[in-house]
Amino acid sequence: METRAFWTTLLLVLVAGSSCKAQEFVGLSPSQCMVPANVRVDCGYPTVTSEQCNNRGCCFDSSIPNVPWCFKPLQETECTF
Repeated sequence: METRAFWTTLLLVLVAGSSCKAQEFVGLSPSQCMVPANVRVDCGYPTVTSEQCNNRGCCFDSSIPNVPWCFKPLQETECTF
């Protein structure tokens, strides 16, 4: 029975002590918006503004024609234990 209590406690400590930032939105880092034009995934609509796009948690770059200007960012996952 002591072994089970040990493993249960260890599991709880590991789960409680780890954090994964991929699921909490705290803004986008510049590197997350460095998405090549040919792989951008649309995140907006034709008349979306930069502000509206950013409020959706997406990147905005209108410098390249004929590709989505409002697009999903690259996912950065940073988990610590």
